[in-house]
Amino acid sequence: MKVRAAVLETMGAALPYAQSKPLTISEVELRPPGPGEVLIRMGAAGLCHSDLSVINGDRPRPTPMALGHEAAGVVEALGPGVDDLKTGDHVVLVFVPSCGHCAPCAEGRPALCEPAVISNTAGTLLSGERRIFRDGQMVHHHMGCSAFAEAAVVSRRSCVKIDPELPLDEAALFGCAVLTGVGAVVNTAQVRAGNSVAVVGLGGVGLASVLGAVASGARDIVCVDLSDEKLKLATELGATHTFNAADPDLIAKVKAATGGGVDFAIEMAGSVKAFESAYRITRRGGTTITAGLPHPNATWPMPATNLVAEERTIKGSYIGTCVPARDLPRYISLYRQGRMPVNKLMTARLKLEDINKGFDLLHEGKAVRQVVTF
Repeated sequence: MKVRAAVLETMGAALPYAQSKPLTISEVELRPPGPGEVLIRMGAAGLCHSDLSVINGDRPRPTPMALGHEAAGVVEALGPGVDDLKTGDHVVLVFVPSCGHCAPCAEGRPALCEPAVISNTAGTLLSGERRIFRDGQMVHHHMGCSAFAEAAVVSRRSCVKIDPELPLDEAALFGCAVLTGVGAVVNTAQVRAGNSVAVVGLGGVGLASVLGAVASGARDIVCVDLSDEKLKLATELGATHTFNAADPDLIAKVKAATGGGVDFAIEMAGSVKAFESAYRITRRGGTTITAGLPHPNATWPMPATNLVAEERTIKGSYIGTCVPARDLPRYISLYRQGRMPVNKLMTARLKLEDINKGFDLLHEGKAVRQVVTF
């Protein structure tokens, strides 16, 4: 079948993207789903910093590539062997498919699925196949999803069935922003009622962490960002303290407000400087978590003596240390009960043709979550 898709031609295009147009809206051929695969008619797809990191070259990927990894849609066709979904089912896409058999999957850590790392890096589906072609030439898949398109062929293991009553534009946010942000709080940090939490970096994922901290019953929720508008939104979502990251007295002010630092500091900016701030506002005996993805060459000089003498913990969090089939229904239930207002993260709905401008706004820090609707 023929569909329109946003295809990244080359990485590292000049800003603004509205002029250089790194993403071209192309007609591509989607070949039918193979064994263990499904065809999804896309409902909505969110613009995420992880997409931007591919566009600007911070996360190198093969091109041409049909981008997009945070999305929701409707099952339109089933490949051989898929017997637990039916046409018409609503699903959220998950950008790390789980093979179910490798060591991490067997340990209950599907976010670390080893075959998924290989396929996502190579730009294929979990099977190793490609189903997108343009003028007879292969187009690479992005994170097994390629969701900036009217339809996509994905692995059955890249989607989770959801309640069809949830609007698809809202459902899309759960596939990355919510799984990653809330999961970092609930799964990676395992925040308990009464703990103190800081979130450094208030994009869609960081603000989702704020929602997770509120839902977990954190007593102090400290938010740090360069944007006063995002700090204001964080307060509306439940933050108890907000600080501009440019304040030269940031560390001292956070420690004064929290009695020496927070139990858990979560870095969501994808910046070494932000991670250092998160580490420095973590209390003695506390845990610093990073879910941001800086440039692969970025390094941080770890203060080893401090790590030992203060019994610090540093943890990474990828896709919120989640088990998607378990966590997505839970988070959606919290949202529908009014206890996790994910819809407040959505700042705009876009047409596919406006996607380059949308990434300009994301780069400039002027948007939280923009969603392309189909």
